[in-house]
Amino acid sequence: RDSQRRAYRRCATFSCVRPCASRHLGAMADAHVSSRDVDEHISSLKQCKIISEDAVKALCEKAKEILMEESNVHHVPIPAVVVGDIHGQFYDLLELFDVGGQVPSVNYVFMGDFVDRGYYSVETFLLLLALKVRYPKRVTLIRGNHESRQITQVYGFYDECLRKYGSVNVWRYCTEIFDYLSLSSLIEDKIFCVHGGLSPSINTLDQIRVIDRKQEVPHDGAMCDLMWSDPEDIDGWGLSPRGAGYLFGGDVVAQFSSTNSIDLIARAHQLVMEGYKHMFNDTLVTVWSAPNYCYRCGNDACILALDDQLVRNFKIFKEVESTKAAGGGGQLSNVPYFL
Repeated sequence: RDSQRRAYRRCATFSCVRPCASRHLGAMADAHVSSRDVDEHISSLKQCKIISEDAVKALCEKAKEILMEESNVHHVPIPAVVVGDIHGQFYDLLELFDVGGQVPSVNYVFMGDFVDRGYYSVETFLLLLALKVRYPKRVTLIRGNHESRQITQVYGFYDECLRKYGSVNVWRYCTEIFDYLSLSSLIEDKIFCVHGGLSPSINTLDQIRVIDRKQEVPHDGAMCDLMWSDPEDIDGWGLSPRGAGYLFGGDVVAQFSSTNSIDLIARAHQLVMEGYKHMFNDTLVTVWSAPNYCYRCGNDACILALDDQLVRNFKIFKEVESTKAAGGGGQLSNVPYFL
């Protein structure tokens, strides 16, 4: 455990660039993004074509204005579709929309880890951000542990931005937006969505609501735990082999759910070969949405569709042929994935 924490901290301080809320994003009054502009960005990005650096900057400025008004526990109405890790697998994201429905006809909750590992983190994140800007009430973006300056410098997003744009400016614009993403969402007051899991520092949703999220992901504490923790068949709390966050058992889930009157905790963060996995008498589910993760794991992917009665429908999908043929022009990180 201690050696892993030291390793994480070495990774987490690698060329760290601290948050700067206005240096690169500027004031909204300095830029204007029309619906027509965003529609054009969406059209280009859906063809896996990057948009200009200036367009990225303007898009991020508008996204910041929208995101800063959202709560740490963002309310989402039903029906809705819940999505797990995507990790830059762009063509599989397009398949996901074919399976779950196109925006804006569906309310989507994306539970983080949009970037790293895959070949198309730039196109993936910018498409989701453009959809958020164009349809802010239809798209919810929750921060994952990879939405981090530190982690993206190790697992691919930083290098991809540098390769595709010739500078790190786009990486800076995007990572500044990461600081404004919600920490969780609550669907119809009954389904709690979070990237990683629970925290021994948090008993109520109100405690999440008062966290100052506009910062780089800390190495420990409540905000860190929400993005890094994992469920396990134990009692109470345990040390996490990841070197960050905690392991938590069914009794912890039962107490949190009872205290906050929720029926289900939906989270991502862990590869599941079947696409989803229930635990603790169906009071928690892990959803994984990157098929054949890292282009070699051979797993299925899943999204969770909730109808207007909160009936759950797990939709399984597989890697598409476009993904198999894609090379992305880059190289996947060979860093061991204990994170």
